[in-house]
Amino acid sequence: MKRILLLLPTTSYRNAAFLAAGKKLGVEIITAADYCHQLAPAWGLDPIMAVHFDRPGEALEVVLRSLQHKPDAVLAVDDPGLELAARLNEGLGLAANPPEAVRRLRDKLAFRQMQKERGFLCPDFHPLPSAADPARLLAQLRWPVVVKARRLSGSRGVIRADNAREFLQAVSWVRDIQNKADRDAASLGLVVEDFIAGREVALEGILDRGELSALALFDKPDPLDGPYFEETIYVTPSRLPDRTQKEIHGTVQRACRQAGLITGPVHAEMRVNGEGVWLLEVAARSIGGLCGMALNHAFGMTLEELILRSALNQPVALSASREGAGVMMIPIPRRGIYQGVQNVDSASEVPGITGIRITAQPGQIIAPPPEGASYLGFIFSLCATPAEAELALRRAHARLLFDIQPEYKVQESASER
Repeated sequence: MKRILLLLPTTSYRNAAFLAAGKKLGVEIITAADYCHQLAPAWGLDPIMAVHFDRPGEALEVVLRSLQHKPDAVLAVDDPGLELAARLNEGLGLAANPPEAVRRLRDKLAFRQMQKERGFLCPDFHPLPSAADPARLLAQLRWPVVVKARRLSGSRGVIRADNAREFLQAVSWVRDIQNKADRDAASLGLVVEDFIAGREVALEGILDRGELSALALFDKPDPLDGPYFEETIYVTPSRLPDRTQKEIHGTVQRACRQAGLITGPVHAEMRVNGEGVWLLEVAARSIGGLCGMALNHAFGMTLEELILRSALNQPVALSASREGAGVMMIPIPRRGIYQGVQNVDSASEVPGITGIRITAQPGQIIAPPPEGASYLGFIFSLCATPAEAELALRRAHARLLFDIQPEYKVQESASER
């Protein structure tokens, strides 16, 4: 029986999907997670190894000591475990992306430096150390700019600024977000870069010995102009001209080679304008959230199953689908306490809607970007064309009524004052 070690992050929509894919394939699943196994969900697994993904050197030793049998592959479900997975694969003699390649792509500053050095279209950018006065950058900036945390994902810690006042406010806010979310925040600092105008798209692919196969190219029809960058709709196949789509594929393939990626899933995001293709991100993982479910119809299997098959060198026959498939990451309109949703049945009856998954839990404190990186849920569509798939998502979303209450403020008692 084949054996796979999965690295499960504390917060990922996809943990259950990867576990289900392993069960379907009949492989033995070993797990390591970045939380105490006694607090883990009841997945019916043997005790989970608890390690710190953000301390990959220490975690590597713990996992290697704990393994009773060598796995056939090690996979990280999401961003936090990518470097540890690369180190484990390397240490176990398995096909793997080099740890330095994964590290380079997770770091927004290192990624921009690579782009500039290797001749990619790249915005002007500036590192901003944690202790530096942001006002010292003002003379070098051309508005608008985007202030970014170095290693956060899901549009968390990303803010556009159109003038000096907004810039100074954005730096203060992003520093606070990064300080709370990344224990290395003090040594990382931020990145400040020119805003790139254009049409945003995302490519989902998989690498085999360095060659990139595109699984899907998603259009993002809603504008993403800031000041915050909450994503909503993904629709495939893309309606961009074939020539542009080939340029996108070629740019992502070249970026993977320059970074050193050779195997596994790839999720890349970019903007396209009159100057060409501008890469925003290339990640050695699959698409986030539950968005991969939008591709199940095209693969005849889940995206997670496809990834596991690829990791185990099992053949996968894929056929191109011209049907329009879409997913809406239901946006969080404001910070507050989620209480519930009405009209899910009515929204599900919209022609073309194939499913609605509400992932927020009653009583949960929710927040949109730049503070939050989650969604209220996901809506899925499948129609004859991408335009129809997009319209179905908008119609279904319009029927949903969410109850979000203000956060309660804890008042101090007289004895505590």
